[in-house]
Amino acid sequence: MSKFQYPIVKAFVAELFRIFRDPGVTVIFIVATLVYPLIYKAIYWNEQITNVPVAVVDLSNSPQSHEFLHRWNAAPDIKLTYSCTSMAEAEQLLRDQKVHGIIYFPRDFARQLADPLGQAHISLYCDMSSFLYMKAIYLSCNNVMLESMRNIQIDRYENMGVDKNFAWALVQDAPYTETALFTPTGGYGSFLIPAVLMLILHQTLFFGICMLGGTAREENQESYTFYSLIGRAAACFTIYYGLSTILLCAFPRLFDLPHIGSFWDIQLLIVPYLLAIIFFSLCVSVFIRNRESGLVLLISSSLIFLFMAGISWPKEMIPDAWWYIACCIPYTHGAHAFIHINSMGANLATTSTEYIALWILTLVYFVLASILFYVRKRQNNAF
Repeated sequence: MSKFQYPIVKAFVAELFRIFRDPGVTVIFIVATLVYPLIYKAIYWNEQITNVPVAVVDLSNSPQSHEFLHRWNAAPDIKLTYSCTSMAEAEQLLRDQKVHGIIYFPRDFARQLADPLGQAHISLYCDMSSFLYMKAIYLSCNNVMLESMRNIQIDRYENMGVDKNFAWALVQDAPYTETALFTPTGGYGSFLIPAVLMLILHQTLFFGICMLGGTAREENQESYTFYSLIGRAAACFTIYYGLSTILLCAFPRLFDLPHIGSFWDIQLLIVPYLLAIIFFSLCVSVFIRNRESGLVLLISSSLIFLFMAGISWPKEMIPDAWWYIACCIPYTHGAHAFIHINSMGANLATTSTEYIALWILTLVYFVLASILFYVRKRQNNAF
C-alpha cells in the first residue's frame, strides 16, 4: 500500500471506530435514520379523514337546498351534524371546535335557481387550522356543486324548450376524466413523506458529523489533515449509502408510498446527495465547539430547510434572497430530484438541473472544507 493511501485508510478506520464507540452518534446515524420515517408514516397512516363534522345554515329551506345537502352528506368525507338557525349559532360551534365547516344557503336560493337569468349563491366556510379538514370539506362540496350545476343547466334548457338529449349534449360538450397524478390516494402523507425522507438523511448526517466534531474539540482530539477529511467523508458515506438505499428504495415500497422511479436512478442520485451533505457538514463542524451545538443547529434548521426547499411551500412564494440561500443547501436539490424520480417517474436526464447542482455543491463544499481544515490545522500548529 502506498504512502498516500495508508493515511486515508487509517483515518477511515479511525472514523468508523469513533462513530460506533459513541452511543449518541450511533443512535443518530442508525436508529434515528430508520425510526423517524416509521414515526412519520404512523402519523400519516390514514391519509384521508372521514366524517368531518359540518354545520348547516339553511335559510332557504327549499327542496333544492335539501337535495344538495342530501347529496353532500352521502360523501364519506363529511357529516352534517348540526342544523343551525343563524350564522351566529354556527360560528359558535366552529369556535368550540364541534364542527370544522359551515355551509350557508341564503333565503333567495330557490328563487334565484328558478329565474332563468338568476345566479344562486352558496357560502362555504372551512376550518383552516388543519389542511386536511379544509381539503375534505372543500373538495367534497365542490364535487356536489359541479354535479348540481349540470342538473340546473339541463333544467333551464328544458324550460326554454330544448330537447333533453340536446340539452345534455350542450352541458357535456367538453367531458373530462379526473386522474390523480403522482399521489393516487390524494393524501398529504404521500405528498410529504418522500421529501421528509430526504430531510431525515440530511439532518441526521448533518447532526452526527457536527456531534463528532464537537466531541473531538472537547477532548482535544481534533485532526484537520487532508487525509482526515477524506477518511471521515468515506466513513460517513459508507454507513449512509446502505441506509439511504433502505430509506429511499425499500421504505416507499414497504409502506405503499409513491415509488415509480428507477432503482438505479435513485442509486446514482444518492452519491452526490450524500457527498454534498457530508462536505457541507464537515465545513460546519469546523466551527462546532461542543456536542450540544449540533443539536441546536438541528432543531433550528430542520423546518427552515423544509420550507425553503419549496416542497411544502410553493417555491414561487419564497423571496428570492431566501431561495438563493436554499440553493446552497444540498437538501433543496436532493428533495426535488428524488420527488421527480420517485414520485413522478422522471430519470436523471429529466432532472439533470438538480443532479448537476448536487455535484457542483459537492465540489464547492469539498474545496471549502479542504481550505477550512488547512486553516484550522495552521491555527492549531501556531499554538
